[in-house]
Amino acid sequence: MPQHRSLPVPDGLVGERVDVAVSKLLGFSRTFAGDVIERGGVEVDGQVATKSDRLSADVLLSIVWDDPREPEIVPVVIADMQIVYDDDDIVVVSKPPFLAAHPSLGWEGDTVLGALAGAGYRIATSGPPERQGIVHRLDVGTSGLMIVAKSEIAYSVMKRKFKDREVFKEYHALVQGEMVPAEGTIDAPIGRHPGSAWKFAVTHDGRHAVTHFDTLATYPTATLLSVGLETGRTHQIRVHMAAQRHPLVGDSLYGANPLLATRLELTRQWLHAVRLRFNHPATGDELEITSDYAPDLSHSLELLATR
Repeated sequence: MPQHRSLPVPDGLVGERVDVAVSKLLGFSRTFAGDVIERGGVEVDGQVATKSDRLSADVLLSIVWDDPREPEIVPVVIADMQIVYDDDDIVVVSKPPFLAAHPSLGWEGDTVLGALAGAGYRIATSGPPERQGIVHRLDVGTSGLMIVAKSEIAYSVMKRKFKDREVFKEYHALVQGEMVPAEGTIDAPIGRHPGSAWKFAVTHDGRHAVTHFDTLATYPTATLLSVGLETGRTHQIRVHMAAQRHPLVGDSLYGANPLLATRLELTRQWLHAVRLRFNHPATGDELEITSDYAPDLSHSLELLATR
């Protein structure tokens, strides 16, 4: 049954975006608040609001929403999700694109955890119920290597390793244009984009973020990079490359040329988690695991080389 609240805008939220205000007032996630607004569930003095509207003083905020269903892990068979490494403590998958790491509010597609459940894997029970065993994540549109903990000790150790930057992560990214200089480091803080609930940006008050890059190959319209991350901010590679005016090919959210993506028959950002190196959480042995490009990325490189 729909819930409803009407209340004046508190002084502390005057001038704030509607989605931020709704999130703070009702304890919603920013994503769920945005969904409610997009469905027309928020009015300001009787007028339907948009997410980016700014709130004025002495106005009445009216919010109507349906309580969200709790996310749950739904077992599913995903034939193109490869198991790259597996033992009693961890499983490492090569995630195909358009597969989320775990269930979340607003996501109705398949997940890595669902695919593991469908393949008969039992994973660690640590963490929130919908994210059990998850020690790091990849964007839905990013393919490549992802670790999931199977034992409780592996969960705690690997969470700490990622937090303490003890896991080497290498990505390959195809960016628009010629990357000059050919190698370097981007040290720029990342925070919420001031004009969008879904994007991030380089902001003066953002969280510390460091990205290293090196050129692997150059093409007439793009550059293939090896990218190493010191930090793991949301959309870090995508944001840092867009800030250099070299957005990832196919990354329409961050300003990529859609014509180039169409020419390369690419429907997502060209980004693949190609290598992980870390000490095993139980034995301490060093592991280095690699992953081949997803088929759509290999196909786009072939087109790029011939057109």
